[in-house]
Amino acid sequence: MSDRIVSHIQPMRWGEKRYHSLDFHLRSQFGEKVYRIALNGGMTCPNRDGSIGTGGCIFCSAEGSGDFAGRPSLTIRQQLDAGRRQLLSKRPVTSYIAYFQAFTNTYAPVGYLESIFTEAIDDPDVKVLSIATRPDCLGDDVIALLGKLNQIKPVWVELGLQTIHPETARFIRRGYDTEVFDHAVQRLRSAGIEVIVHIILYLPGETEDMMLQTIDYLDHSDIQGIKRQLLHILKGTDLAGIYRQKPFYVPDMETYICMLGRCISHLRPDIVIHRLTGDGPKDLLIEPQWTSAKRTVLNRFHQYLKENDIWQGKEYHG
Repeated sequence: MSDRIVSHIQPMRWGEKRYHSLDFHLRSQFGEKVYRIALNGGMTCPNRDGSIGTGGCIFCSAEGSGDFAGRPSLTIRQQLDAGRRQLLSKRPVTSYIAYFQAFTNTYAPVGYLESIFTEAIDDPDVKVLSIATRPDCLGDDVIALLGKLNQIKPVWVELGLQTIHPETARFIRRGYDTEVFDHAVQRLRSAGIEVIVHIILYLPGETEDMMLQTIDYLDHSDIQGIKRQLLHILKGTDLAGIYRQKPFYVPDMETYICMLGRCISHLRPDIVIHRLTGDGPKDLLIEPQWTSAKRTVLNRFHQYLKENDIWQGKEYHG
């Protein structure tokens, strides 16, 4: 991607926002707002069952980052119906992303994966199938299945990279090298599948320059979307125990917003911003507490971009 030529970017290119938001992307593609329904396919993770490790990543909750996902005791169709009812109780909704969120969603026999993914993609209201997984859980048979499903409706694969720095990856017990991520991206793109990457800002020991190095690395990778998350310290995680014994730096809202602005300006304009911040379960969240006011954070971020004339791609040099 380093030879991409980027023209001067106009902030209003993405509607009222100064970045390529997921909402704008979906409205452009489907002509309406599309809402996510988080699903639980009943899988675990090789970083929990002993294949790689037993404790999981140090920040991961007992629900495998699927605290807002459906109940695994329900079928996928039942989970979709429950999510639909919940959304319809608040607003009129007709289109959905079926998001397999909890744990590692390609860590199962391919026959089972085909069954649950097909159940989701066959729902007429589902516009996109999105699958969160690890780059080391994408066998050739799985990628072939995803490529086949991608011929029916768009399939996104979400990979949890978090950081490119080996020392941080070891500390958070990620369990694979960055080269494994690169290979997975290459294979997914060869199959025509869009790739969304998760990163975590303000992991312990990382400087802002290190965070920007991760952003710049992804800027030159063949990815189509990115999810940014501030590190959440959740009750019951190993990270919470580390924080209790030796508290590490947790940024305030303004510091995080400034860093987000720097990240936005370093990304090429075609990369879709799927998430700017997260909202961990309030009953589990230890720090940072200010992230619970997600609407306040986003409003302040949009104000900050305007005040400082920042937009996505402004610092991109091709």
